[in-house]
Amino acid sequence: MSIGPYSEKVMDHFMNPRNVGEIDDASGVGEVGNPACGDMMRLFIKVEDNVVTDAKFMTFGCGAAIASSSMLTEIIKGKTVDEVLTITNENVAEALDGLPPAKIHCSVMAEEAVKAAIEDYRKKAV
Repeated sequence: MSIGPYSEKVMDHFMNPRNVGEIDDASGVGEVGNPACGDMMRLFIKVEDNVVTDAKFMTFGCGAAIASSSMLTEIIKGKTVDEVLTITNENVAEALDGLPPAKIHCSVMAEEAVKAAIEDYRKKAV
């Protein structure tokens, strides 16, 4: 059920977020925030043989931020590290069937979190 400017997918991922939680032995952790609205996202990834095998998130923010975080974890699982690095905020927003213009920053936060998590993974792998 769509509500106002939010698509059915946004509402589904907001009401039933996938992959909420932490990974204790995460290969990489990315933490980002948006100072303008106060949203904050922490993304945990598990990488095995250069493939993201698990992803979980802890996000404090609005419904669009939670939906973007949830969708991101669904998108990146099973992808190689190089494939994950090509994911943009537009990919996240499109996978949610769009976000209102005022909430695009939520998908940007997701993109920034995954890039930060991969950077952390690569630092740990050295």
